[in-house]
Amino acid sequence: MSLRLLGRSYLAFVLAPEPPLDEWLAELDQRLLHQSSFFSNRPVILDLAPLSPTLAETAKVIAAVESRGLRLVAVEGVNADWVSPRLAPLPGTPMPFGMFNPKDHDAPAPPPRQQRYSVSARPDPREPASLLVEEPLRSGQSLIFPQGDVTVIGSVASGAEIAAGGSIHIYGALRGRAFAGTSGNARARIFCNRFDAELLVIDGLYKTADDFDPALRGEQVQARLDRDVLSVEAFH
Repeated sequence: MSLRLLGRSYLAFVLAPEPPLDEWLAELDQRLLHQSSFFSNRPVILDLAPLSPTLAETAKVIAAVESRGLRLVAVEGVNADWVSPRLAPLPGTPMPFGMFNPKDHDAPAPPPRQQRYSVSARPDPREPASLLVEEPLRSGQSLIFPQGDVTVIGSVASGAEIAAGGSIHIYGALRGRAFAGTSGNARARIFCNRFDAELLVIDGLYKTADDFDPALRGEQVQARLDRDVLSVEAFH
C-alpha cells in the first residue's frame, strides 16, 4: 500500500483593511448584510500590511473578522509571532524583512523600511497561454488557470466558478462565478453569450447578482474595468 499526496488549488478571498478601521468594518458589515452569500464557505486571508497595525490592533481586527462568521485561514503583513499558528502566513507570502530570521538580540536591527523588488521570470514557452474547455462546468466545480485566458465551449452552471489570470470567454450561459485578471491583469475581460451570473470579479473589483442590471439577463455581455469601476454591458 502506497501513500498518495495530491495537490489541489483553492480560491480564497483576500481582505485588506484600511484606516480608519471602524469605517472599514462598517463597510464590511454593509456588504455582509446585503450580500450574505458572497463569502459563503469561502476561505479568507487577512492582509494587514496596508493597516500597519500594532499587536493590539492586530488582535482586534482578527477578532472582528472571525466574529462576523468569516472563514479566516491566514493572516499576512504582520509579525508571525502576533498570530496563532493556525493563522500563520501562507508559504510564498512576501513578508516584512527579517520576520522569519532567528531571534538574536545582539544582531543589528533591520532597517525600518525595506524596499521590495520583484523579478519577473520569462514565461516558459511550453506553458499554454490559454485553456480551452470543451465541456460545461457543473455546479460545485472550480476551474483555476492563472497562466492566461480560459475559453469554455459550454455553459457554467450556478455554483460553479472559473478563475483565470487573463480573460474569460464563455460560449454558453454563465450562471456561476467568474474571476478574471487574478494575476493582476486590469485589462482582462469576461465575455458570455447568455448572462445570468452570480458574481463577476476582475482584478479584485467585483459585482454580485444584486448589482446587475436586470435588462442584461439572458443577453450577450462583456465585463471590463473602466477607471477602477467594473462595467457590465451588452455586447453584440
